[in-house]
Amino acid sequence: MARAPYTPNTQSPFEQLRSGGLGRRLPQLVFGLLLYGWSMALMIEAGLGLDPWDVFHEGLTHYLPLTFGQITILVGALVLVLWIPLRQWPGLGTILNVLLIGIAVDQGLWLLAQPDSLALRVVMLVAGVVLNGLAGALYIGAHLGPGPRDGLFLGLVRRAGYSVRLMRTSVEVAVLALGWVLGGTVGVGTVLYALAIGPLVQLFLPFVQARVPEREPAPEPA
Repeated sequence: MARAPYTPNTQSPFEQLRSGGLGRRLPQLVFGLLLYGWSMALMIEAGLGLDPWDVFHEGLTHYLPLTFGQITILVGALVLVLWIPLRQWPGLGTILNVLLIGIAVDQGLWLLAQPDSLALRVVMLVAGVVLNGLAGALYIGAHLGPGPRDGLFLGLVRRAGYSVRLMRTSVEVAVLALGWVLGGTVGVGTVLYALAIGPLVQLFLPFVQARVPEREPAPEPA
């Protein structure tokens, strides 16, 4: 039987919590965020290039006395502050995103080491990208709020009226350029991530998204 396509959730943060199914949705959210951090660690230790935000995070590690995960948490919190003028409200998933991904990536980096073999590094890179796509689908499909960076794009789209593609591309190109200047790793993994992550998330979402009731439309005026 074919899976239903993913449909974005339009509920407010409070409606997301009241819509039921938290016995499945909350564990899915937490596991998705932890898996996201572990997949980041795989890509970092592969040493073949990172996604734009992680290029920026890695660049900051050269200048701040913080771990990769701590910088990820710090940047996530600062991005969340940018939601205020956009009048964007964080959900439970947004707050946990800021905290858990950074903790998980530090845990993964503590457990992993970069192999000498290029073949093994390629395997780590590909595994990291695929698992990152699955992790993104898991936490998005839990319908408990977007991550701080995703919410920034959505808020800018809503306030400025530009397309998601334009706003996301503009922000990520700027973040990637800044991260590269700071010494972050740009390489074949950066290109692979850019090309593969959207299709991977779209592939996994129909299989993992939770079913929650949508907000009822406002009644038409008499």
